[in-house]
Amino acid sequence: MLAEFLDRVVDNLSFWAIVGFGGQAIFASRFIVQWIHAERVRRSEIPLAFWYISLFGGVTLLVYAVHRADLVFIIGQVSGLVVYVRNLHLIYRERRRLAAEIT
Repeated sequence: MLAEFLDRVVDNLSFWAIVGFGGQAIFASRFIVQWIHAERVRRSEIPLAFWYISLFGGVTLLVYAVHRADLVFIIGQVSGLVVYVRNLHLIYRERRRLAAEIT
């Protein structure tokens, strides 16, 4: 039974499956980045890299979802991308405001 399952998995590996797995790996790695950052600063906060990794992983998974024509997956990824882009916008807006206060 396990051998049959593994044979089916191997038979289904394709370029698009690799894209999907790659996107999932990128997306999941953001939590490792956040954990390492929190340990370094000794408090829970979300580093800028978390949002970029989220964005890159989300775009990769969106491309995969579009290829699969999976509307549920597409809507889930698009809604996440809105959040990631908005957070990056807020971060850079705050940085510009702080820079303007210094000068």
